[in-house]
Amino acid sequence: MTVTKPESVGFSSERLEHLHALMQEAVDKKYQAGIVTILARHGKVVDYRTYGERDMASHAPMTKDTIFRDYSMTKPVTAVAMMLLYEQGKWLPSDPIAKYIPEFAHLKVYKGADGSGTPILVDPDHAPTMRELMTHTAGFTYGFFGDSPVDVMYREQKIFQSANLHEMMEKLAKLPLVYQPGTQWRYSVSMDIQGYIVEKLSGQSLPDFMRDHIYQPLGMKDAGFFVPEDKRGRFMTQYKSGPNGELVADAQAGPNPRDYDHQPALASGGGGMVSTAEDYYRFASMLARGGELDGARVLAPSSVTLMSSNHLPPSLLTGEFGIGSQQMRPGFGYGYNCAVVYDPPAANLPEGKGTFFWDGAAGTWFWIDPTNDIVFIGMIQRMGGNGGMNLQYLSRAAVYGAMVDPAK
Repeated sequence: MTVTKPESVGFSSERLEHLHALMQEAVDKKYQAGIVTILARHGKVVDYRTYGERDMASHAPMTKDTIFRDYSMTKPVTAVAMMLLYEQGKWLPSDPIAKYIPEFAHLKVYKGADGSGTPILVDPDHAPTMRELMTHTAGFTYGFFGDSPVDVMYREQKIFQSANLHEMMEKLAKLPLVYQPGTQWRYSVSMDIQGYIVEKLSGQSLPDFMRDHIYQPLGMKDAGFFVPEDKRGRFMTQYKSGPNGELVADAQAGPNPRDYDHQPALASGGGGMVSTAEDYYRFASMLARGGELDGARVLAPSSVTLMSSNHLPPSLLTGEFGIGSQQMRPGFGYGYNCAVVYDPPAANLPEGKGTFFWDGAAGTWFWIDPTNDIVFIGMIQRMGGNGGMNLQYLSRAAVYGAMVDPAK
């Protein structure tokens, strides 16, 4: 990609050095092995840099074509797959999920246990809907972020060790919801359920559907659900925190450990993708351009707006619900598979109104700011903590601190 002079779109090259210094500090202090960042405005890339190493043992340098595990940054891509099917009239937000997964017709809600420890199960106040599935408010959980009795049930049933998505749905159908639909926001398997719905409604596997309708039209040439043999040399080593906080190689981390060396039988719409920074930049740019990139239209502008608007009621924006750095609160809500900053001052954030984004378990992050027409991609590979520097939010401060002429 051609890099344009920052001043041409209102950024200060001098002040962008704060961003570079932050990334270099994270590498120098060994909080991260390596980093790739991309910053663009008005569709022009103004900053595209690599830092550190792709693999610390061999000292292989970080390169722009390094392939990363996207983990939960898969979720917005799954949302786009769902919106493609929405545009085809395949589903509506008000539909019950059970319309597409009949096994879910008799879901119960966990309401404590009796004196003998037997779970008390009650009927849902209403059947969980597709809108709730798209917003983590349907009643499902994840199984590995919490220790509720229902989370324990998820772990006992080995949800993520299912042979395929259909088996996963069959297991979930026998487990209770952890709360009444619509009454909480809880990070969950909802996007894996969406992946199954994509397969049912399209007649294709989730990886094939994304390849044909998202990756190929957008030129995301290294995106997928596994890394072929001829690309393995570009696959970044994954790290975790060691006993003393040091970086330790951890190739098998995650809820569903795998080597990414073949197409998975259980393709996770919630966290299974791999891509380069540039691949994900092309995906995010499509959304920033209202569903189109370089002549390839993936979605209509109205679908992007629906996906990137807050759908949570005030009752869930109290600061009580969230995951990691993302807390649902006044000004900070959730759309379809992505967080939404609908009132930046109320959320105490510097970005423009309507900014939407998400991150991944190994630290990858991105945001799309439609007010200022900014796209940012940050790729790292450290599970279970940032080592002491929250690059996702520190990078925001540096980027907006460098935008000295917003009107340009």
